Amino acid sequence: MTHSHSGGPTADVSVRVAWADDADAIAAVQVRAWPELYAGLLPAEAFPNDVEAVAAQWRQSLARPADARNRVLVALERNRVVGFALTCPAADPDCDPVADGELAEVTLDPAERAKGHGSRLLQAAVDTLAADRFSRAVTWVNAGDDALRTFLTEAGWAPDTAHRELDLDGTGATTVKQVRLHTAIA
Repeated sequence: MTHSHSGGPTADVSVRVAWADDADAIAAVQVRAWPELYAGLLPAEAFPNDVEAVAAQWRQSLARPADARNRVLVALERNRVVGFALTCPAADPDCDPVADGELAEVTLDPAERAKGHGSRLLQAAVDTLAADRFSRAVTWVNAGDDALRTFLTEAGWAPDTAHRELDLDGTGATTVKQVRLHTAIA
């Protein structure tokens, strides 16, 4: 899945299943991206900034996933991780965990946006959900995240009327409204 672009240096871009060795790189992307994704919702000190601690959690989940259908995909530029996506069986009470898969997260390094990595990750995630025999995919989006919602809508996802409020700090003081989008998987 390598694409070259004429008229410039060849940039090798791809998406593959994550390896345990990717834990540090995934953690670094997450630590860089989260403060931007949740800016205005949580204070800076609420975000993990210890890449090593986050990486340790990733190493554990990559080595021993709780479910065989819990997948981690990484977007690469040459051999550098620039983003990741998580797919798994949908956990919502109104979802069917056999038919409904969830795109649990799509996170890009803030410095690597608008280069096509998100589209490649999304396509690979849907292909992965299809390979795991899900017939529908759902994902939760922060209600105020117009960029992500537009990106998904343009890729064929649509709201399915479900919505929820997440308690971000466990006290009820900081909540974020989310809407669920879904798409049929061919």
